[in-house]
Amino acid sequence: MRLAVAATASLGAAVLEGLAARHDVELLLTRPDRPRGRGQRVGAPPAKEVAERLGIPVAQPERLTEVPGDAPVVIVAAYGALVPGSLLGERLWLNVHPSLLPRWRGAAPVERALMAGDAETGVTIHRTTAELDAGPIAAQRAFPVGREEDAGAVYDRAAQVALELLDEVLPEPTFAPQPTEGATYAEKIRPIDRELDLSWPPGELHNRIRALSPHIGARTQVDGRRVLVWRSRVVQGRLELLEVQPEGGRRMPYEAFLRGVR
Repeated sequence: MRLAVAATASLGAAVLEGLAARHDVELLLTRPDRPRGRGQRVGAPPAKEVAERLGIPVAQPERLTEVPGDAPVVIVAAYGALVPGSLLGERLWLNVHPSLLPRWRGAAPVERALMAGDAETGVTIHRTTAELDAGPIAAQRAFPVGREEDAGAVYDRAAQVALELLDEVLPEPTFAPQPTEGATYAEKIRPIDRELDLSWPPGELHNRIRALSPHIGARTQVDGRRVLVWRSRVVQGRLELLEVQPEGGRRMPYEAFLRGVR
C-alpha cells in the first residue's frame, strides 16, 4: 500500500521504520529541525533521521498547508502539530495514539498515564479529526504497565502494538464512534511537572521519575546540588534513587554521586 507518514518524535520514528518494511512509504511529513540537547545544536528530529537512512523523501513545513504526492492514506504518529481541517477530507488520515482513548487525549499520554500510576495503557488507531484525539476508532489494544517500566519502555511497546494494529486495519478500515464518557486530557509536560519535592509520597515520586525517563528528566536537589533523576525504586515504603545526573555532568549511579559529594 502507498502511504505517507506524519511523524517527528521517537514513537513516530519507530512506526515509520516498521511501516517502511511493509509498505511503500512515499513521503515523511515532519517538523522542522530544532536546537537539541545541552549544546542546543540544530538537529533533525528522530523520524527524519530514519527517513533519510531509508531514502524516503522528507517535507518539513513550519505550517502544514498541503501534502505532496497522492498517497491515499497518511499515518500520523507523534507528529507534534495539528492537521488543518482543510486537509482531512482529501485522503484518509489515521492517527496512532499511545493510550486507551478516550483516556489521555492530548500531547503526553504515556507520561501522564505513568504519573497517574496507571497499571494498564495501550494503543488506539483512530481517524484524525478536527477535535484533538476524538476521532472514531478503528482498532485498540491494551497492555499492562510494570511498576518499574519507564516512558521509554512504554513507548517502545506502543510502537510494536501500533504496527500490529495497522497491519490489521490498513487493508479495510472500519470505524466505531469514540466514547466521550471517561475522557481525560494529557497536557504537555511543563517545567513545573519536572520538579520533585522529596517530601511527597514515595510512590508518587517514583511514578513521576519513570514518567520523565529517559527523555526529559525529573529535577530535584540532593545535598545542596541540583540533579536530574533518571531511575528510582520504592523499597519498604521508601524512595531509593538509582541514577542521577548533576548539573553540567553525566549520568551516574546514585551511590557514585554520593561518593563524589562526600
